[in-house]
Amino acid sequence: MDTMQDIIDLDRYPLDRPESPEWQALVDRARADLARDGMFNLEGFLKPEAIGTAVSALVPRFDGESFTHARKHNIYFRKEVPGLSPDHPALKEFETINRTLCGDQIGGVVEALYDWPGFARFLAAAMDKPALHTMDDPLARVNAMAYGEGEALNWHFDRSEFTTTLLLQAPEAGGEFEYRSDLRSDDDPNYEGVARLLAGGDPALKRLTLGAGTLNVFKGKNTAHRVTPVKGARARIITVFSFYERPGVRFTEEEQRGFYGRAA
Repeated sequence: MDTMQDIIDLDRYPLDRPESPEWQALVDRARADLARDGMFNLEGFLKPEAIGTAVSALVPRFDGESFTHARKHNIYFRKEVPGLSPDHPALKEFETINRTLCGDQIGGVVEALYDWPGFARFLAAAMDKPALHTMDDPLARVNAMAYGEGEALNWHFDRSEFTTTLLLQAPEAGGEFEYRSDLRSDDDPNYEGVARLLAGGDPALKRLTLGAGTLNVFKGKNTAHRVTPVKGARARIITVFSFYERPGVRFTEEEQRGFYGRAA
């Protein structure tokens, strides 16, 4: 897997031909989907051979090297929210469990894609940003997560405006992506709406079942989302790419230890 031609379906998604009519059409489609749905999906973005290579490399590392992240949390990942009582229904706690590999444990196909400038260039155009930069953080730059039987990523908002993920392996059942677009805004936290979602009463909730090789980009900062518990023996394996509008971003040592159980 030496070139992007081996990794990405460039015939379908011409990220290697920036500013071509086909590249611009793809950017326009992604922007339209983001405006309408708060996300866009590129099915079959990764070639089947690249998926197989990545999964084969990651599975033994999940078994022997991964950090098991198990925690109870509310949707904000904060112990307290000013103005809300501890028993407010918007602060209902859930449990998240997964196994995580960090950027210094991944390599191969996933790292090659992350570090390829054409990937960041396309994402920046799709998100209508001047530019996007990879992280300097050796742990946080790209992560891979595995969710086994009964494990889930529970309700939360992301810290960044956009979240970029790539599904490498779908489970036998469960592991569905549920989301509520624009549940809050920078001006309105909408605590009552958050409480309604957590109680199962939001009619605008949407559910998405992704196939392996799908690139998914969504507005994670104000879109509440979760992954439902996985069912069956096959784990759900996903990678998360971290890009920022400024170069040189690193997590603090405290943040590294909190997310990954170690510091770099």
